[in-house]
Amino acid sequence: MVKLSVIVPFYNVRQYAPDTLRSLRANARDDFEFLLVDDCSHDGTADILARAERELPGAVLLTHERNQGLATARNTGIDAARGEYVTFLDGDDWLAPGYYERLLADMERLGCDFVRTDHVQCTGRVRTVHRVPHGRRGVVLRPRDAILPADRTTSVDYAYAWAGIYHRRLLDRGLLHFTDGLRTAEDRPWIWKLHREAESFAVVSRLGVFYRRGVASSLTQIGDVRQLDFVRAFDQVVEETARDADAALLLPKAVRTYCAIIAHHLGSVERFEPAVAKKLKSMSAAALRRMPQDVLGDALDSMDLDRATLLRRLRRRPATAGAAA
Repeated sequence: MVKLSVIVPFYNVRQYAPDTLRSLRANARDDFEFLLVDDCSHDGTADILARAERELPGAVLLTHERNQGLATARNTGIDAARGEYVTFLDGDDWLAPGYYERLLADMERLGCDFVRTDHVQCTGRVRTVHRVPHGRRGVVLRPRDAILPADRTTSVDYAYAWAGIYHRRLLDRGLLHFTDGLRTAEDRPWIWKLHREAESFAVVSRLGVFYRRGVASSLTQIGDVRQLDFVRAFDQVVEETARDADAALLLPKAVRTYCAIIAHHLGSVERFEPAVAKKLKSMSAAALRRMPQDVLGDALDSMDLDRATLLRRLRRRPATAGAAA
C-alpha cells in the first residue's frame, strides 16, 4: 500500500528540476510515490522528467498535452494519487533529506485531517524562515477556529499547499482539489475550503521545504494577464464563505483579505503591462462593487488611511463592460 503521494507539477523549470528531483530521491521510501506532472513544458524539462521516471524510486510521470496551469496540474496528480496521505511540492523548490518521513510521523502521531508546517524562503543566497501564523503548536484544533480575527494574519493567509500534509479522507470528501484553470492565487479558495470544512488540523514546527522565490519564470514575477486570476480566486472565497453557517463571523475576514490583495497589486501596478494594468483597475473596481457593501464598508474603516482611500476611490470608478464580463 502507498503511504504517501507527493504531487509535483513542473512547467519550464529545466534549470531547477534536477535539484527538486535530487531532493525527492533523498526522501524516497518503498511506500512513497512521486507524481511528476509535466504541464506541457517546452524547454527540456520533459526530458529530465522522462529520465527521472526511470531512475527515481516511486516516480510516476503524468503529462499534459497543453499547458493548463498549476491548479489543474495539481488536480491531475490528485486524481492519480494512491496514498493514505497526500502532499505537494513545486517543480522549482526542494526538500531537506528525510523530511517527508519526519512529517509523516508528525501526522500519524497527531491523527488529524491535515498538518501545516513552516518553510524556508530562498531568494538568491538569502534564507528566511517563514512560520505558520498560528501560535498553538503540536495540538489538534478545529480549522475554522484558526480563520479569525479579521484584522490579523491568520492560518488562511498562509496558503502554501506544499507547507503541509493531508489525510486521504479529505480527498474522498472533495476538499483537496483546486479550482481548475486558476493560474495564480490557486491556493486561496483551497485553503479557505479546508479551514471551513475539514474537522481537525494541527501546526508543527517542522522545517524541510525550501521555497525558491524570485524565479524569473514564476507568475509572481510576471506582470501579464494571468496575474488577474486572483480576482476569480477571491470571488470564490467570498461567495463560498457567504454560504457558510458562520458567514456573519467569517465574511469580514474574507472581504478584508480580498481588499488587501487588491491594494497590494495596485501598489505595484507599474510591473504590469499597460493594458493589463488598466484591466486590473477595472476588474478590481467591479470586484469591490460585488462584495457585500456593509461588510466592505467595515473592512475599509479598519484599514490604514492610504489603502482605504485608494480602495474607496477605486470603488467609485465607473463600471465598464469588460470588467463586468
